[in-house]
Amino acid sequence: MILKKTRENLYQIIFEADTPAGKLFDVVLIILIAISILAVILESVENIGQNYGIFFQYLEWSITLIFTFEYLVRLMVVRRPAKFIFSFYGIIDFLSFMPSYIGLFIAGTHGLMVIRALRLLRIFRVLKINRYINEGNYLIRALKASRVKISIFLYAVLMIIIIIGAVMYLIEGQQNGFDSIPRSMYWVIVTITTVGFGDITPQTTIGQFIASFIMILGYAIIAVPTGIVTAEIGKEKKKKATTQVCPECLKEGHDIDATHCKYCGALL
Repeated sequence: MILKKTRENLYQIIFEADTPAGKLFDVVLIILIAISILAVILESVENIGQNYGIFFQYLEWSITLIFTFEYLVRLMVVRRPAKFIFSFYGIIDFLSFMPSYIGLFIAGTHGLMVIRALRLLRIFRVLKINRYINEGNYLIRALKASRVKISIFLYAVLMIIIIIGAVMYLIEGQQNGFDSIPRSMYWVIVTITTVGFGDITPQTTIGQFIASFIMILGYAIIAVPTGIVTAEIGKEKKKKATTQVCPECLKEGHDIDATHCKYCGALL
């Protein structure tokens, strides 16, 4: 009975952020993740890596052991460990500490020096931050809700690129660098996104007029998907969801008054 109660308390702390203990746990994890990422970045700088290499090793192993312990505790408190292991964040959690252990077995092997690149997988820890930011969840749901509208919008943009690319190929021609429709389409994409490399430029008056039109159009094209996603985010925020995680399917985003999971129907 005591063990079951302890598991339930740990589950609420680790997988939910609505309680003071859960919020504290999330804050501590975010700080550790930030320190780990900063250490990876600084260690890649040659002078810093040479002078403070031992310090970074101790720091890395300290954080690795903490994340390993956290991962094992998560497996202990969830009802379905296998589901968590193969979930997105379960894989990210695993990748965040495993390269350090792999390094213990392959260090000093000359032919396997390339395996050191596995240490870069530690940067996956940055993805774990998204789990603890409600705004990130709002954005993900808003993008899913607006995917049809954005897909139609991107299709329209693609049609514009093809049509204007063909027109510019006819107007400018090979003598001005527009030697094929694909290359003309490349110029349209560079111009419409307001990047403007300048490797190809229209020389004729009509071509320059079309270029000016595309530049102005580019600002509108950037604004449209932003407005679509923003509108969906506004709708999502009105719904007010909690950070409670379903113990069965491990999904979150449930309504405040929800008693059952809206994804699998399990009791929350």
